[in-house]
Amino acid sequence: MTLAVVHFWRLFRWSRILSKHGVLKTVEKSTIVPLSLRLIIRLLRIGYRVPNPPDYTGAFVALGPAAIKFGQTLATRPDLIGEETAAQLACLQDSVPPLPFKDIRIVIENALGCPIEKSFRFFNEIPIGSASIAQVYQAETLDGVTVAVKVLRPGIKQAFRKATETYEWAATKIESLNDEFIRLRPKLVVKTFRQWTIRELDLRREAASASELAENMEAVPGFKVPVIDWNRTSQSMMVMQWIDGIKLSDHQKLQEAGYDLKSLATRLVRSFLRQAIADGFFHADLHHGNLFALKDGSLAVVDFGIMGRIDKKARRWLAEILYGLITGNYSRIAEIHFEAGYVPSHHDIAEFTTALRTIGEPIRGLSVRDISISHMLDGLFAITREFEMQTQPHLLLLQKTMVVVEGVATSLYPDINLWDTAEPFVREWLRSELGPEAKIAEEFYKTLQSIKRLPELIDRIDQYYPPLTIEEQLYPLANKNSIKSATTKHYLSVFILSAFIIGIVLGHYHFF
Repeated sequence: MTLAVVHFWRLFRWSRILSKHGVLKTVEKSTIVPLSLRLIIRLLRIGYRVPNPPDYTGAFVALGPAAIKFGQTLATRPDLIGEETAAQLACLQDSVPPLPFKDIRIVIENALGCPIEKSFRFFNEIPIGSASIAQVYQAETLDGVTVAVKVLRPGIKQAFRKATETYEWAATKIESLNDEFIRLRPKLVVKTFRQWTIRELDLRREAASASELAENMEAVPGFKVPVIDWNRTSQSMMVMQWIDGIKLSDHQKLQEAGYDLKSLATRLVRSFLRQAIADGFFHADLHHGNLFALKDGSLAVVDFGIMGRIDKKARRWLAEILYGLITGNYSRIAEIHFEAGYVPSHHDIAEFTTALRTIGEPIRGLSVRDISISHMLDGLFAITREFEMQTQPHLLLLQKTMVVVEGVATSLYPDINLWDTAEPFVREWLRSELGPEAKIAEEFYKTLQSIKRLPELIDRIDQYYPPLTIEEQLYPLANKNSIKSATTKHYLSVFILSAFIIGIVLGHYHFF
């Protein structure tokens, strides 16, 4: 177990770096941070010329790979670090200087169990991407297939383990400062970070995520997920199909190649809604650099390290909330928040409905380019504080991804209306989930499950009311009362079973 003094030393070094880049200036001004802590932070920047505005990118890159990934996690929590800070962290370039190939070669050959030449016909030693956790290379297999090879940096697991230990220790201390920090749940931020890194530090998990997403999106036209080469994939190396396309960030190339940018933008929005609402498993890092336009006009996605998951109940609530914003049904949105337990029951639902209307009405029917996302988020976070709403990490990750998707879609086609694009899909999905057909299907499923339980119920009745013994059968007159009692019990059993079956049938056909 790491000693507290070690955590203090790490935090001191990190805080000095953050202070040098001006990152802690916002903490100094925060009223929810105790005065003593603000004074300590102010002392940490003595001797430094603090930049204005703060250099978030430089600060987190200077802190190292673990901090870069943690910065991405913090970007999903504007309620915790402020909207402006979150926006800058969302743009944090997850790139660091590449390690020499001789170091990477060792990792590759340990993963393969043989020299590179025995598994690849060609391997480009210059990385096409260098991130905080891994480096990516282009290669060609012995059978002539071009692939992308993602390799973990050596020593990265140990670095992340040490950083995560200190993050968890610090989050526990922060959460004990006051009630506002408890509501913001910093320990949950670190837990989310740990879950992401566990996935990213085992490339088999990332490969499995890609495989699951591909399976979910198989029936969706125009959306491609690269195929995983499982024979060459291991904990420290992932090999997948090479994506030969144009990044969505390169607008000039897209226009020169004659792509329909409106179609690409619409496909991106609808494919994301399909993932998040219909499947409950979505790619949570859909920025320009991870999206490609293919020659046939399809959209392809890479990098499956950050994925989000939402259960069915939360997806129903989410779809109803989104549809409520589209249609202006703020009373239903408020009801959902109370039903889901997002808002404590002692608050007034009518007041919450009015608060939602102040956010939704100004944006209804506007083009995305006319909607101030910053003002909308400001309003949302003000409501969370006013109505004591506890942070929901899965919804924050979804919200962050929606903002990124919206930004990419808008950059492709500025006149796209996110609400109009989403409305047909959300309406149809809600009908399939909450309409009469869905209710009938759900009740029919419950009926089948109940019928499956009949043998178990019969066994239980036999335990309580066993059949006649041999003695009772041989001496019926001596056991007349017993026989009468047993017969009564068996009639009772038949009656219970009959009532049970009739109840099931009536319950099912009630919906027709």
